[in-house]
Amino acid sequence: MDAQIKALIDAFDSIKKLSPTGVDYWMARDLQIVLEYTNWDNFGNVIERAKMACRGAGVDANNHFLASEKMVVLGSGAQRGVMDYFLSRYACYLIAMNGDSTKQPVAVAQNYFAIQTRRQELDDEQKQLEKRVELRNRVTNANKALNAAAKQAGVQNYGLFHDAGYRGLYGGIGLAEIK
Repeated sequence: MDAQIKALIDAFDSIKKLSPTGVDYWMARDLQIVLEYTNWDNFGNVIERAKMACRGAGVDANNHFLASEKMVVLGSGAQRGVMDYFLSRYACYLIAMNGDSTKQPVAVAQNYFAIQTRRQELDDEQKQLEKRVELRNRVTNANKALNAAAKQAGVQNYGLFHDAGYRGLYGGIGLAEIK
């Protein structure tokens, strides 16, 4: 990998922040610098196009582009508020896709955020699978405990016993009718 590309990837990672709930986010002013946009107005136009793309996809842009005001120190020592955004991974991806891809940092960002988004999707899928397995194990253990309690109570026909449970849960409909 080219050293310049590696440096850009490291820069994207270095400006990434972590919310108290464990979610990655970026600040627009930080991303502007890494993407080599010297003028906020030009970068703001890219953000607006990204927000339009977000809305065009049927996604609420407010969930990914959270407007904020950042205090900066002026040359005189005074402070003033400037516009900034908290950006989700998806927002950064859209910004990269709507940026000037002739700039190497923007082209690298397009690839970086596409890959990072896919990694996050895979991680989320893996967590869902793990949760599903955990729930299956809990149901299996609960059924074993239920069968043990039924055996101690003298139940002999487990088919009728479980069907009665379904009928109780589903308003008199047995397992055969549910299937």
